[in-house]
Amino acid sequence: MTREELATAYTAPGRHYHNLAHIEDCLALLAQVDGLSVHEREILSEAIWWHDVVYDPSRPDNEELSAQLAEQHVRADISSEVGRLIRLTRTHDVQADDRLGAVLISIDLSILGAKPARYDAYAAAIRQEFIHVSDADFRAGRAAVLRRFAARAVIYPEAGFAEKYDRRARDNLARELASLC
Repeated sequence: MTREELATAYTAPGRHYHNLAHIEDCLALLAQVDGLSVHEREILSEAIWWHDVVYDPSRPDNEELSAQLAEQHVRADISSEVGRLIRLTRTHDVQADDRLGAVLISIDLSILGAKPARYDAYAAAIRQEFIHVSDADFRAGRAAVLRRFAARAVIYPEAGFAEKYDRRARDNLARELASLC
């Protein structure tokens, strides 16, 4: 798949948050991360481009399918690492010594620490992606996801992101949880 084909996948109907704007935001954040080699940036860039290429809110295996597609299409010498990083986006759990994983997950979760109006737009976009789910079921499922993030000692495994976004992320999570209960 070319970048153009990837971009087209991200503009499919029903993508209200997991769309091309999300990828562009992630790439812009990657550009701000210091201390990465050219090789590491390439791996992270590919992982960002591919991490949500398959996105069907009714399926539990989007990350796995996205990782498999990436592994088939990116250069052979980085394919397994790109696939591994994409698979981390399923749980957002990262080992303490996994710098690239920490960067990718922190970038992917950066929206949680957005300013309130932007966070609210994100939350509304997520609701639109799950429009096929009843209000009661969505509220229960969304609250469970938000509680898991709020309960973490560390939301952002990369220190710079934690410093910049953690407090606001916790405020946003608490605010949305209150609106769901």
